Amino acid sequence: MEWTAPGIVLEARPLGEGGAIVTLLTEDHGRHGGLAKGGASRAQAALWLPGNLVDARWIGRLADQLGALSGELVHPTAALAMEDPLALALLSSACTVAAEALPEREPHPAVFRALVPILAHLQRGAEDVIPDYLHWEVLLLSELGYGLDLARCAMTGDTEGLTHVSPKSGRAARADIAAPYADRMLPLPPFLRDASLPSGPADWAAALRVTGHFLSRDAFGTRHRPVPAAREALADRIATRAEAAG
Repeated sequence: MEWTAPGIVLEARPLGEGGAIVTLLTEDHGRHGGLAKGGASRAQAALWLPGNLVDARWIGRLADQLGALSGELVHPTAALAMEDPLALALLSSACTVAAEALPEREPHPAVFRALVPILAHLQRGAEDVIPDYLHWEVLLLSELGYGLDLARCAMTGDTEGLTHVSPKSGRAARADIAAPYADRMLPLPPFLRDASLPSGPADWAAALRVTGHFLSRDAFGTRHRPVPAAREALADRIATRAEAAG
C-alpha cells in the first residue's frame, strides 16, 4: 500500500533513536499517522513541525499498519508564525483541535481544504485569518455531525436580527425571542453567520465562546475529553485582547 498527497502536519512525537510518529491531515486520507525515520533528528525536525504544509509519502504493507512516512516541505508555516504570539497560538489551536477531534483515517476533505489557506496566509498576521479560523471551527463541528444552524431563527424562521445561539440546540434566535433567556444563551457575533462582515477582538472572543461550547460538549465531551489546552490558550489570548480594546 502506498500513497502520496499534500498534507498538514498536526503533531510529531519522538520515538526511539531519532524517529517520530507524525500525524498528518490530508484531503483523501483524513487524519493519518506514520513513522518518520529520523523524524526527530536535527536534519528533519523542522520538516515535521505542526502547521507545516508538506508533500507526504506513506508506505505500508497493509492499509491498517502504521507505515513509513516521508515528506518534503512546501510551506514552513511554523517558522513563519514564530515571531507572532497570536499567530502561534492560532496555529497550535488549529493543529491540536484537528488532531484530537477528527477520527483517524476518515476523510474530511472540506476541513482540509478550509484549513490550508488559513495556514498559508498566517504569515500576513493572525488578525487577517482569525475570522476564517472561526468559520473553520464551525465547519469542523458540522463535519463531525454537530452542525450549528446560524442562518435563521429557530422559532420564527427569520434570517434578520439574529443575536444569540441556543447552547442546547445550536440554533440561532432573533433578539426579541432571545431576550427573556439572554443570560442563558450565547451571543452571536454577526460575522460568524456572514463572513463578509467586519469583525474585531470582541467578536472573535464571542465566536470562540460559541464554538468552544459545542466543541467542549460534543466534539470532546462525548468522549470524556477536555478541550485541548492550546484551544483554551487561544481563547484566553483573544479575550485579553478584547478587554484591552475596550
